[in-house]
Amino acid sequence: MRPLSTALRLTIFVLTLTTLANPSAAQSPDHWIGTWGAAPIAKVNKNNDFSQDTTLRQTVHISLGGTPVRVTFTNELGTEPLTIGGANIAVAAAPGVINPKAAYPLTFNGHSAFTIPPGAVAVSDDVALNIPALSNLTITLFLPAQNISTITTHDLALQTNYFAPGNQLYASSLPDAHTNDSWRFLKNVEIESPVGASIVTFGDSITDGWRSTKDANNRWPDVLAQRLQDNRSTRDLAVLNEGIGGNRVLHDEFGPNALSRFDRDVIDQAGVEFLIILEGINDIGHAQDPVHPRDAITADELITGLSQLARRAHTHGIKVFGATLTPYMGAGYSSPAGETIRQAVNQWIRTTPDLDGVIDFDHVTRDPSNPSVFASAFDSGDHLHPGVAGYQSMGEAINLKLFTSKP
Repeated sequence: MRPLSTALRLTIFVLTLTTLANPSAAQSPDHWIGTWGAAPIAKVNKNNDFSQDTTLRQTVHISLGGTPVRVTFTNELGTEPLTIGGANIAVAAAPGVINPKAAYPLTFNGHSAFTIPPGAVAVSDDVALNIPALSNLTITLFLPAQNISTITTHDLALQTNYFAPGNQLYASSLPDAHTNDSWRFLKNVEIESPVGASIVTFGDSITDGWRSTKDANNRWPDVLAQRLQDNRSTRDLAVLNEGIGGNRVLHDEFGPNALSRFDRDVIDQAGVEFLIILEGINDIGHAQDPVHPRDAITADELITGLSQLARRAHTHGIKVFGATLTPYMGAGYSSPAGETIRQAVNQWIRTTPDLDGVIDFDHVTRDPSNPSVFASAFDSGDHLHPGVAGYQSMGEAINLKLFTSKP
């Protein structure tokens, strides 16, 4: 074999130095996309749940399909370590039912058990499960007996979930289980894909889906996810619902205020390129409540808070769409003074250059003859939340062309 020439040796040396100085030239970063998510809140564990060995079986409805998949578990708002004794994931065979032979173990650096410190999350190893778009996944979690005083949870799951005694990770069904409507310790499901992105829908109970149908996935973000999959040019887009019922922009209510939770629930999401903000009606309602006003705000203060969210998203290259606040007159905390603030905020959303586009939910859902209230066909009955028809109308009103122009 002939020795390498001086020129060739020099070329190899320079290429080696270039690779060492630029690691990305040697290996491209993984491109993960969130296909399901839920914003966490802290809940006091009044019933002393998990003091005995417990199996949790929880269902999530994903948006974008693909493989491989991984799951993020959360103890972000917990005050003690959270020990996971084992977990698996499967495409749901039926509500609360799995095919044990088709369930994939979820591990952490190859270990089936892992302890998550308070304030932290744990991302599972990826598994080769191929999940269809818009399918239901079942994530089963075994928690050995432990003291948990504060549960990191998402209360308004609108999904039947199951908890049963003992370690029943691979039981096909849980006949001795109790049910609840919360997602506990679940934060995200992500897929790896060379293309695609996620849309984060960020807001309060109207985004979270209050007054939609349990187990039916007919919130307005669900309607958007279905439309994206039905459209050939947007099938690589996922939807993450980061709404929290009762949430406010400027003050804590149910869950931390929007400004304080924004990094965790938006910026840190995998593959996020687009953001829809629909929040502020609870700030207005409580501040101008005719019976029990509290936490006074002005329209300018609320607009400043919303503009901060847009500015922070833009810093990370995320396109931001403002959704106008839906009608609320007739709701328990409505008032003429509050309606004046709502109209001012909506005018800002429609005209400001701080946003990349507008989704006019107010125009879609209001009564044309009385724009301060919901159209009767879209009102859930409480005059604050849309009903199923209202959510459908909102999801259908979003122009999908907003998402075909990348940031």
